[in-house]
Amino acid sequence: MSDPYKFLTSLGQTLAVLSLYPPGHPARERALDASFELFAELDRKDARPEFSFLGGEVIYRRQIVPGLTGWEWGARLAGAGIERIEFLEGVSREEYGAWLEEIRQLIAGEALDTAEARQIAPRNIRYGLVEVRGGTDAPRFVQPRFAASTGLGEEVATIRWMHDEVERLGQLPLLEAMAVVRSLSVAMHGQSQIVLPLLQLKGYDQYTTTHSSNVAVLTMALTEFLGFPPRDIRVFGVAGLLHDLGKVRIPHDILVKPGRFTDAEREIIQRHPIEGAKLILERETRLDVAAFVAYEHHIMLNGGGYPSLRYARGCHYASQLVHVCDVYDALCTDRPYRSAWTSEKAVAYLKEKAGTEFDPEIVTAFTTMIGNYGQVRTPLEEAPGAGAGAGAGAAAAT
Repeated sequence: MSDPYKFLTSLGQTLAVLSLYPPGHPARERALDASFELFAELDRKDARPEFSFLGGEVIYRRQIVPGLTGWEWGARLAGAGIERIEFLEGVSREEYGAWLEEIRQLIAGEALDTAEARQIAPRNIRYGLVEVRGGTDAPRFVQPRFAASTGLGEEVATIRWMHDEVERLGQLPLLEAMAVVRSLSVAMHGQSQIVLPLLQLKGYDQYTTTHSSNVAVLTMALTEFLGFPPRDIRVFGVAGLLHDLGKVRIPHDILVKPGRFTDAEREIIQRHPIEGAKLILERETRLDVAAFVAYEHHIMLNGGGYPSLRYARGCHYASQLVHVCDVYDALCTDRPYRSAWTSEKAVAYLKEKAGTEFDPEIVTAFTTMIGNYGQVRTPLEEAPGAGAGAGAGAAAAT
């Protein structure tokens, strides 16, 4: 990772120099020459470099670059709508210099979204917002400054693709998980007030994908309602999205079973928190919050639930938040053995169990939030490629 680190460091330094000196100044040209030389060196070793800036992390291809967590220029690039950069073949020194000047203008708020600006954009360097796309292909990114928003069907199709990748390859697509969380956050804030864009499944085998999306939305909304900073909201959102990841290791016929579990089946289904935590930690140890949540989201305040803890201890705060959101959405969803509860009935259940199963303060905050924010539950029937998910649970809050 030393080459990506060196290149990005030089890129940030060069952008700083460009902001200080006018075009043609020798200092600008020296900085551009040095940065382009490092880029060319990286390109020779690893053709078509690609970077993403998401959630305070810098990602080279699909690996987090050590030493650049919270990188100032990464935050500036993301803030200017540049969450992903892809260098194609044949990037010239002139094109590289023109591209960096365009980036500088974007960060400074000087570039305009006009047809003329699009025509002079570098052809061999693509950049923009990360986008989630349905279907079998991995999500990529939206073209810079003129991206259209996506519908929730795309997010769900991406979640399904993620689950398929984990089940098939045993690898968690971290970039796509972060992109889905960002996209869901945009959907939440697309109105004059926060709206909870929740999904209503049309078939029981859609449960895991729709439920993952809903829990991520509810968790982000609750975290924001409680006043957490944006970085924590994203981290908790990813944890909510991945809380049931371990279900990819559960046989499909158990997940979609229409009746109650046998004791043997229940023992299998109750392994999904352990399997989920293992899958997350195998992909990236920095996802410690998501791993905690995957392991603990069925553990009650009084120590009940599963998996059983060898020694009594409190669960991570994020786990307690997700536990409330998880149960609420499960209760409000049609299941093979019962119809969906109303929001009012689910809220009443949370209040009844506050102090034993749930943290009372979190329940109070959640129920207040539900009362303050509008909810829109959209049927999934129009979602492209989002038919059968990774599986459905057969008990509330599983």
